[in-house]
Amino acid sequence: MTQQAQQTQQMQQAQEAQRVQQAQQAQQAQEVQRSQQQVASPPHAPSPPHTPSPPRAPGGSRRWPKSFADRLTAPLPGLRAFARFAREGALRPRPDGLADIQRLPFDPGPLPRVDADTVAVTWAGHASWVLRVGGLTVLTDPVWSRKILGTPARVTPVGVAWSALPRVDAVVISHNHYDHLDAPTLRRIPRDTPVFVPAGLGRWFTRRRFSEVTELDWWEGAELGGVRFDFVPAHHWSKRSLLDTCRTLWGGWVLTDARGQRVYFAGDTGYGHWFERIGARYPGIDLALLPIGAYDPRWWLSDVHCDPEEAVRAATDLGARRMAPMHWGTFLLSAEPVLEPLTRVRTAWEKAGLPREDLWDLPVGASRVLAA
Repeated sequence: MTQQAQQTQQMQQAQEAQRVQQAQQAQQAQEVQRSQQQVASPPHAPSPPHTPSPPRAPGGSRRWPKSFADRLTAPLPGLRAFARFAREGALRPRPDGLADIQRLPFDPGPLPRVDADTVAVTWAGHASWVLRVGGLTVLTDPVWSRKILGTPARVTPVGVAWSALPRVDAVVISHNHYDHLDAPTLRRIPRDTPVFVPAGLGRWFTRRRFSEVTELDWWEGAELGGVRFDFVPAHHWSKRSLLDTCRTLWGGWVLTDARGQRVYFAGDTGYGHWFERIGARYPGIDLALLPIGAYDPRWWLSDVHCDPEEAVRAATDLGARRMAPMHWGTFLLSAEPVLEPLTRVRTAWEKAGLPREDLWDLPVGASRVLAA
């Protein structure tokens, strides 16, 4: 082959490589455009009011949009992400990461005695708490089942026996994922129990004959027995079946008693700008219940689940006086070693220079009482 022929061949190969690269870039641009179409920038969400909005009357039927996809703060995983997950992803710890299951903290005890002026919290496991606020007993995302759809059975038992619960005065739900909305547990709750849920989720409850269901949008609130329940944004999403992606809203809750004592329950969330806005809107949060687990691999989960370091940053952004970690050590939802969330959140708390006594890293089943 002559030198001129070799140069011609090399030029053709270079042109072909350039065409392939351009085609790949065009495909990537189309995927980015499709993702951007899924996520409004900024999100179409009501702005936080400067002062508390008047509480809505509990119950009542409301009309909602067919989708809340415009509230997403990050695109949902696309085909490329699923292809990568098929190649390398893992949502369970490796065998060496399971070695510490027997060391997961579990220390159930009796529920503390409280009065109407006392705030107490008991961690039942995962995102399930027994909150005693303003004389009410409130359950958050109650999951008392041994197993939920798509995961192995619990690695720690439920921290509070159902028979040990006092009368449940209210239930709050953060979103409709199976590890937060558990039908078998909710069947055990009297149908006239007040339930506070995200926008669009009320129908799920009324179909199951719950009669006192209050649906709220972000930054809306309602009152029960002198306690205010405010629904606030989260960096997450919703889905319960193949055809209902983002059909219902997701978020967290701020509970404020008559004395102004505040507990923030984050539900499920990634890290982002909402924490500062929540803290500005609800100053003086006494205790933030924040998720620290189900974060590995980060390329797959970072938009929707905080890691331990981000949870500590979130507590700071909120201006919370104390933090209690949750959403770890109960169900195997991701690939990190089972004890890693606890060790990392303790390290992050110390590095942030925060008082050790303000990190309420409770064992499953344990309680703490908020000093007046």
